[in-house]
Amino acid sequence: MLTRLEIDNYTLIERSEIDFNNGFSVITGETGAGKSILLGALGMLMGGKVESKYFKDAEKKCVIEATFDISDYGYRPFFEENELDYDDECVIRKEITPSGKARSFVNDTPVSVSQLKQIGEMLIDIHSQHQNLLLKDSGFQLSVVDSVADTKKELSAYQSDYKQWSGAKRELERLKEQMENDARDADYLKSQLEKLQVANLVDGEQEELETENNLLQNAETIKTTLSSVVNLVEDDDNAVNVRLKQTVNLLSSVSSFAPELDSLAERTNAVLAEMKDISSVVMEVADRVEFNQERIDFVSSRLDTIYSLEKRHKVNSVAELKEIQADLERRVNNFSSADEQIASLEADVAKYFQQMEKSAKSLSEKRQGSLKKIESTVEASMSLMGMPLAKLSVDLQKSSQYTLDGADEVTFLFSANKDKRMLPIAEIASGGEVSRVMLSLKSLLSEVKKMPTIILDEVDTGISGEVAARMGEVMSAMGKRMQVVAITHLPQIASKGETHYKVYKEEDGDKVVSHIVKLNSDERVTEIAQMLSGHNPSEAAIQNAKDLLGI
Repeated sequence: MLTRLEIDNYTLIERSEIDFNNGFSVITGETGAGKSILLGALGMLMGGKVESKYFKDAEKKCVIEATFDISDYGYRPFFEENELDYDDECVIRKEITPSGKARSFVNDTPVSVSQLKQIGEMLIDIHSQHQNLLLKDSGFQLSVVDSVADTKKELSAYQSDYKQWSGAKRELERLKEQMENDARDADYLKSQLEKLQVANLVDGEQEELETENNLLQNAETIKTTLSSVVNLVEDDDNAVNVRLKQTVNLLSSVSSFAPELDSLAERTNAVLAEMKDISSVVMEVADRVEFNQERIDFVSSRLDTIYSLEKRHKVNSVAELKEIQADLERRVNNFSSADEQIASLEADVAKYFQQMEKSAKSLSEKRQGSLKKIESTVEASMSLMGMPLAKLSVDLQKSSQYTLDGADEVTFLFSANKDKRMLPIAEIASGGEVSRVMLSLKSLLSEVKKMPTIILDEVDTGISGEVAARMGEVMSAMGKRMQVVAITHLPQIASKGETHYKVYKEEDGDKVVSHIVKLNSDERVTEIAQMLSGHNPSEAAIQNAKDLLGI
């Protein structure tokens, strides 16, 4: 439960420290005094929107700190899972700088906004008058059924099956769409693949063909040139080899006179041997090179095929063309296997749907079992609050589609009087009726959810007199099971509180400051008397206040 709230520099509050008691507490005060400031501070503390424009002093930071007694709620596993220090006293603090930068702490450990919201949902339920509109929302109505029915296990199992089914269904739809797109391109892809396959490309052949083509195109010039080389080396009286042979003979004839001449003769002879070898190779090449128009035509045609394919596919080598061919083969092969893939996925979707359908049925049955309890409890509470003929019927129908919440649609049907036809509560209930139904539901939920604290902000909209007194009794009964704090403008409800706080504002020069104080018995009589008749209450109002308080 909430045991203490400290607020520094927030709207009209410079600094406020409030200690809360267990049971049913009430907060009263004039309109504009700042009662709802407490809700705003708590909402921001628990992960709500941070806005520095609400600071009392724009130059100072805002600090909001709440202390909770969580000793009886089994929250230790959550704290351990989130690596937070656990203590029976949990302190949540938020600091906001003038620039709007916020930091949050749980037991002095920094936490994320997500963690803060999770903890907030576990510790406190803040219900404002605007949330009465939730009663007309089908999603809220379903959440009430789930809370009362305690469907956590069934809902978790269903959602797991739903996600598996919806994931397989999306994959099936994606594959079908892809196959449709590929089918439109199938003829084109097959045509491109056939051209590459017919080309029968071989690694390295482009380079070899380009070399051969260059040789063939210049065959006559090459052959004439090589013939001239042979003539220079071999076929003339003045040929190189003839001259070298003569040189060797001359050097050998005088080599006995000088040893180095013998070496020169050997070296010249080696040159002669090398020239003979060169001449032999030149003649071989010359014999091999010949003008062959048929071969020229073949090589040119083959290169044209390769160049054409490279241009079409915007690449520069046979290796790249072969990569494209492999990719096209894979895509074309997928056409033939697509039916098998789709059939397999369709089987999965059907299997997962059956699983989901089964878990949805279990979820629906669990929900169905809670409806009578909701109806009877709300009707009993409504009777206590002055509507003995009011009827609530929870209509649970199978939805036309499956969603993450199941296959059920819930509608709260309501009738204020015995002779009135039951219609959806969103269509017929007045503000006062909605307030009473919502309080009845909150009372029921407080039994089943074991929520430590609930704060009710003027949920008494549209009621007064005896009905208000009875609503106060319902809140008081709720306070026996949990901590209930009601912000109210009705003396009939305020008188039912075990602890009474008053919010007031005062002017200090050019400043307006809000304060909250805990009232003693005499102050409480005065406050309720003022709520009955205004400032300077009469003796009759004071006596009336005492009667309400049972003094």
